[in-house]
Amino acid sequence: MLKIYVLLVSLLTMCFQLQGQNVVWPPESINQLTSEWTGERTSDGRPKVSDELLERLKALSMEEVWASLRSKGYNNQFENFAGPYQNGWEILHPDQVMTGRVVTGQFMPLRKDFDNYVQQQAEKEGTKTPVTNYAPIIKLMDGDVYVADSYGKMEEGTLIGDNLGNAIYKAGKRGVIFNGSVRDVEGLSQIDGFNGWIRGSDPSAIKEMMIAHVNGPIRIGRVTVLPGDVVLAKKTGVTFIPPHLVQQVVISGEYTALRDEFNFFCIKTNKYEYVNEAFVVDDEVFEKDFMSWLDDYENLPMAREELDAFIAEREAKRAARKAKKEAE
Repeated sequence: MLKIYVLLVSLLTMCFQLQGQNVVWPPESINQLTSEWTGERTSDGRPKVSDELLERLKALSMEEVWASLRSKGYNNQFENFAGPYQNGWEILHPDQVMTGRVVTGQFMPLRKDFDNYVQQQAEKEGTKTPVTNYAPIIKLMDGDVYVADSYGKMEEGTLIGDNLGNAIYKAGKRGVIFNGSVRDVEGLSQIDGFNGWIRGSDPSAIKEMMIAHVNGPIRIGRVTVLPGDVVLAKKTGVTFIPPHLVQQVVISGEYTALRDEFNFFCIKTNKYEYVNEAFVVDDEVFEKDFMSWLDDYENLPMAREELDAFIAEREAKRAARKAKKEAE
């Protein structure tokens, strides 16, 4: 009886696998993929990091975000495409910062039999057909950034022009990040509020390309990007933050910025002697003065209760590390 049961389960699993991978990843798959997120989700299953955190994230430096992610074991989250044979990002409005929740699209060189499968599978899923470069755009919601890997193709690799750019901005109120090209750059640049991090531009139309999946994992340079990630895009590059870490990254970055501002204040006012990049002052005195300085600080980037909780947790971890070291 047990053998029959095992055989039945195996057959059911094989039948499920033969149904094929979804073109648009369903909510249950995205839930499993992003299982460390425990908060609100969008209707398509992606983690929905709050608009407040997206706005606060804009004020952080890339170095603050990078350091926080590395401390949590996420070492491959930043990309600027700068190297001996690469020229980095081309940014429509380099002085503007963009944050948002990620919708992903994976493009590949056109292969007729694979594209036939994609179109048939998409029809089964109820996705609008034919599935083209418009497929990820119809999934965008307010606060979303459209991120696509089109394998760096320039000529005839243009994922959007200004018409689709307007559609993207209308839906997401953000912009795009493409490992690939666009056309109609002048028109895209004139869309108020729209921004883009791209590899380049070309006047040609998209050709000999197909979309393999929407809202699945993709690669942007040295980063693996998941649907629902939060992106911080600046003129120095882009960082993709796992959604379950965004709040920690934001409060940690804000705290670091406040510490730096206090350090600058102390240097400027000669509050303490400064020798070899360190203040000549007892640690307890320094921390007490820092807390007093915070009491007088106007317009903290976070609620004071949130800051106090972060400091208390930070000090508890520091005390635990000290106690462990002394015990060894």
